[in-house]
Amino acid sequence: MIDVKSLGKVAVLMGGISAEREVSLVSGNAVLKGLVSSGVDAHAVDANPANIGSLKAQGFDRAFIVLHGRWGEDGVVQGALQSINLPYTGSGVLGCALAMDKARSKLIWQQLGLPTADFRVLNSDADLDGLLDQLGLPLFLKPVREGSSVGIAKVESEAQLKSAYVSAASFGDAVLAERFIEGAELTVSILDGKALPVIEMRTDNEFYDYHAKYETDETQYICPAQLPDALTQEVQEIALAAFNALDCSVWGRVDLMLDANQRPLLLEVNTVPGMTSHSLVPMAAAANGMSFEDLVLGLIATTLNPSMEAANA
Repeated sequence: MIDVKSLGKVAVLMGGISAEREVSLVSGNAVLKGLVSSGVDAHAVDANPANIGSLKAQGFDRAFIVLHGRWGEDGVVQGALQSINLPYTGSGVLGCALAMDKARSKLIWQQLGLPTADFRVLNSDADLDGLLDQLGLPLFLKPVREGSSVGIAKVESEAQLKSAYVSAASFGDAVLAERFIEGAELTVSILDGKALPVIEMRTDNEFYDYHAKYETDETQYICPAQLPDALTQEVQEIALAAFNALDCSVWGRVDLMLDANQRPLLLEVNTVPGMTSHSLVPMAAAANGMSFEDLVLGLIATTLNPSMEAANA
């Protein structure tokens, strides 16, 4: 049992300044409702660079981070909270920074022998030369440091390549080109060092994009995914290894694909996953018998761990 009074005053950090602000507000309000219903003295904070440093002065004892994308999920807010000695949920600065950078994540996984789709990093449109020969068609272009499928484009012809690059590059200076994988889209939630049930996402869209994630009720979620036991275990083990390789901790979500040969291939790690009505971590937790309220209460309680408080100090 968790003594909610020991948590003190909790700031639920939401909103922020990234392209994922609106999703963060929905996630944050869901977390806030879950904490308050459990008796926690929790308060919504629409976080921004001007107010993040004053949280302790406002009487907050700890923070539940529900900021998606840049500034909130890339280690910047985590570093700001450490600078004022305010414990927070989730991964630390290094884990967040590495996970937010899709290219560096994949380089680390490659070095460790973890499977991931072939890719190239594009720093200018000059890098487009020879790309189709290397990765073939179709392929995906993605901003290196965005989440929630923001800025992603599926390229199916040479004529689409330049405009897709310009669109992805508008979210940052580097773009990830990734070989297209024909197969099931999977995700594995990580909680307290363990992999939760695998979820398969099925959509009539070209891929599991922003619309499929947040704006439609047509997306199908199979939880647990209907995979052979051995493959389920393999997917969970790869996901947990990928999560740990990036120095991530406490909770998160690892996205993968199965190729035509049923081989799992890593896509990315999310260190502050969505907590909306369509979100996958609450779904996986529920499959393990955990309510949303128990999930969020357990996450904020991790900040009471002395080692966690020392790490955040």
